[in-house]
Amino acid sequence: MPFIYQPNEERRLSTSPSIEPSSQIIDSFAGEWTSIGANNKIVESSFGDYSYTMDDVTVNYSDIGKFCSIASHVCINPVQHPMDRVTQHHLTYRKIAYSFDDKDDEELFDWRRTQKVKIGHDVWVGHGAIIMKGVEIGTGAVIGSGAVVTKDVEPYTIVVGTPARPIKRRFSEEVSEQLLKIAWWDWPREKLEAHFEELNDLDAFIKNHC
Repeated sequence: MPFIYQPNEERRLSTSPSIEPSSQIIDSFAGEWTSIGANNKIVESSFGDYSYTMDDVTVNYSDIGKFCSIASHVCINPVQHPMDRVTQHHLTYRKIAYSFDDKDDEELFDWRRTQKVKIGHDVWVGHGAIIMKGVEIGTGAVIGSGAVVTKDVEPYTIVVGTPARPIKRRFSEEVSEQLLKIAWWDWPREKLEAHFEELNDLDAFIKNHC
C-alpha cells in the first residue's frame, strides 16, 4: 500500500501506512495501521500490520511481523562490505557513481540480499540496537537498548548486551506457548476491538481464549 504522510500533531493512523517525509523507502511494503518515523531508510523490507518505527532507523532486506515496536537509532541487517577484495570501499560495486562503468556489480547486491533478518510479531527492539544479518527474532521477544544481536532469539525472551545474550523470559514457557497458540496478532480488526480491554490482563486473556 502507498505511504501517506500526516503531521505528528494531527496524526491518526489508519489502514493506509503513514510515513514521515524525511524517510527513504525503497521497494518495501507496509501493512495496515503502520507508521514509519523520521529519517528512516528502509530497503527491500516488509512490515506487518500495526508495526512502527521511531526516528533514524535503518532496515535492510528484512521481514518484520505485526505489532512490532522499533525504537530510534535501530539498525536491522547492516549490509556487508566485500572483505575479500583489495579494497572494501563501495567504488568496486557502485561503479556508475564513480564513473568506472555504466553498470553496477549486481552480484554484490544479490549477495547482500541473502540471509534476510526475520522478526516475529509483537517484538520490541530497544533504542540503538543492532540486529545482524540472518538473525531470526521470535514473537514476543525484547531486544534491549544497545544490544548487538548475532544469534537467533527465542519467542518471549529478553536479550541484552554485546553480543546479545538472554537474561530471562517475559513469561513462563507454558504462558508463552498459550499466547503463540492464540495468535491474537492475526485477529481481524473487529475481533481486536471486541477484546481490546483484555490485552491489559494476561491471566484473563489466556483464560478467555485458550
